Amino acid sequence: MLHLEGLSKTYRTGDTALNDVTLSVPKGQILGLIGPSGAGKSTLIRCINRLVEPSAGKVMLGNVDLARLGKSDLRRQRRRIGMIFQEYALVERLTVMENVLSGRLGYVPFWRSFLRRFPPSDIERAYRLLDRVGLMDHADKRADALSGGQRQRVGIARALAQEPELLLVDEPTASLDPKTSRQIMRLLTEICAERNLPAIVNIHDVPLAQQFMQRIVGLRAGRVVFDGPPEQLTEAALTQIYGAEDWNAMRQGEREQAAAEADARARMEAIV
Repeated sequence: MLHLEGLSKTYRTGDTALNDVTLSVPKGQILGLIGPSGAGKSTLIRCINRLVEPSAGKVMLGNVDLARLGKSDLRRQRRRIGMIFQEYALVERLTVMENVLSGRLGYVPFWRSFLRRFPPSDIERAYRLLDRVGLMDHADKRADALSGGQRQRVGIARALAQEPELLLVDEPTASLDPKTSRQIMRLLTEICAERNLPAIVNIHDVPLAQQFMQRIVGLRAGRVVFDGPPEQLTEAALTQIYGAEDWNAMRQGEREQAAAEADARARMEAIV
């Protein structure tokens, strides 16, 4: 279980990104973070694995307070946390297999990682993961030869190669088309269910969050203003999270996108 208690982040400029955030994520739960730009969603995720240093509060992963660890202890504990990035963070010149195996770097000696000589058990694990995310036939391709959806699948396999106890996912669908976005979210939710793996997903697409998340936390100005199941995410709750003007603009954008998708489908059907 992950437990955040009084988590806060204030930058040297005096800007507060997180303000006294307290929440728990039990095993197997997929929690979606929503909120306007600048609400603190990415900061919260990065404070958990200390890519951003918290200003105050506790980050308890099991019985370990990650916020209190020194560098060497933190390096070991980070192996327990898989991170999936919006921009994939792959090494473009390496193959798909090599990128997945990079998820094992925290477990092998430096000389093995430098020479890319991983134990057979790690290679077998990587092949199983590539098969699970549907990329077995792409193992030897360079990462820069893949589509956006395929790259995100590599990122998922790499994170799982760590055998994590927690997944942190930062806007996994922001660069993807609607169909691929649903495929990626479905894959993530299935994998978490299979492994009883908790996940925190920073997601900007509210309908996608309502479709796939078990629980939604809404942030506004660094504070939690909503915490509940998707069915409780009413118009009033969304207005509280985004503000009336921002929410209306978002809904208009969704309507325009849906109309464009319907028009594209109609044109394809006409061609066929």
